Amino acid sequence: QVQLVESGGGLVQPGGSLRLSCAASGSIFSIKSMGWYRQAPGKEREFVAAVRSGSSTDYSDSVKGRFTISRDNAQNTVYLQMNSLKPEDTAVYYCNSKLMSARTMGIWQSYWGEGTLVTVSS
Repeated sequence: QVQLVESGGGLVQPGGSLRLSCAASGSIFSIKSMGWYRQAPGKEREFVAAVRSGSSTDYSDSVKGRFTISRDNAQNTVYLQMNSLKPEDTAVYYCNSKLMSARTMGIWQSYWGEGTLVTVSS
């Protein structure tokens, strides 16, 4: 069984910084990508950033230049460094990974963490 566990959320003032972490564990054979989505109150879940197996990264326009995603392949962990935070960044942030479990070889599946709340407010 595969688990994604996020940490690092909290309350921060506008202009501040936070660093989110997400560790994938369990019977993992290979990881294609790891990334972050977020869902603000009353809104749909949206893409934030992702890093792929070749270390290429992708960001939504709303966070480009402020957020940085990175990955520790040895630890199956992805990080999201969030700088210059704005009130509109307030949301539950979800970790996502597209990976192949050792129990379902040949099948790429998408896994989600339970989310961590980020609140940007003065």
